[in-house]
Amino acid sequence: MLRLKEHYAPRGVNLVQIEGAWAFRTAADLSFVIRRDENEVKKLSRAALEVLSIIAYHQPVTRAEIEDIRGVQTSRGTLDVLMEAGWVRFRGRRRTPGRPVTLGTTRDFLDHFGLEELRDLPGLEELKGAGLLSGRIPANFNIPSPLMNDELSEDEDPITQMDLEELGLLAPRSTSED
Repeated sequence: MLRLKEHYAPRGVNLVQIEGAWAFRTAADLSFVIRRDENEVKKLSRAALEVLSIIAYHQPVTRAEIEDIRGVQTSRGTLDVLMEAGWVRFRGRRRTPGRPVTLGTTRDFLDHFGLEELRDLPGLEELKGAGLLSGRIPANFNIPSPLMNDELSEDEDPITQMDLEELGLLAPRSTSED
């Protein structure tokens, strides 16, 4: 696969690896040629960008943890937009009182942002260099390294059929046979 990647590198399509899977993508310098104009481009709100960043860097993370980091309440609509885009998913349930749902990013998130894996997310120095972190940064400010694998952490349980029904993602199963 690496030889094929090198073979296609100078061409109009590139072979890229995304979380262990391989895909052909149009070379960045030619993407304008095949772009479809009928797609409606939706801008994410500042809140959605903040929430997406927190999920990407802190996953697995619960809604309460997101709110604690942001310092404000997160609306259900913000999470819905990120899930509809296919960038965020329910990972599991935290083994704490209330069993909150944990959130994480998807392969589509990596693909959309041109990342092979989560460790390719920009670090503190890269964000400063790009001018995305401005003003005075607190001395204790750091950017966590996201988990590299998709497996559940020690304090998470997998999402079950009943969890999906509770979250409104599946219609409840009928208990009686028709």
